[in-house]
Amino acid sequence: MATTAKESTRERILDIALELFTEHGYDKTSLRDIAERLGTTKAALYYHFKSKADILLELHLRLHDIGRVLLEELDAYQTGVERAAAWPTIINRFIDEVAANRELVALHQRNQNALEDLHNSERHRAANEDMEQQFRRLLSSPDIPVATRVRMACSFGAVISGMLTGDLFVDIDTDELTAHVRQAVGDLFR
Repeated sequence: MATTAKESTRERILDIALELFTEHGYDKTSLRDIAERLGTTKAALYYHFKSKADILLELHLRLHDIGRVLLEELDAYQTGVERAAAWPTIINRFIDEVAANRELVALHQRNQNALEDLHNSERHRAANEDMEQQFRRLLSSPDIPVATRVRMACSFGAVISGMLTGDLFVDIDTDELTAHVRQAVGDLFR
């Protein structure tokens, strides 16, 4: 499916907002700042987004999209046993996706107060609830041994703790951090 000009402009707005929110913070970035970097007017931004908070929500949902795509792939397997067998590959791809989106992770870490306000939005609640239900279904599957289900949950937690707490590891480059997280996750399945 071809990307339309509207979708392309929308994605450019999000990419620029991500840069500015990460560099200067959500609160210190105005719609005018985003428009200027984009080379357009503030009014033109309103064609794509109702508010700066809507832009932040869309950026936040990019992380949800990473998880959603991988969970949907797992749902395509017919049995819990097949899902459990695919889990190490899926969790490794999750590590790769989080590493590739480290700027998005930084946005979340540096703008937690602004993001807290978004958690009350209906759209965020729905997206979060859907992913949580998929994850619960996977981890409650009776045809996956309990020990394996626990390892799956712990491996997900290891990725979240290792990759999404970047303020703890700012001194480590992405490749090195990714390798350490991948090793920790791999150790869970030995």
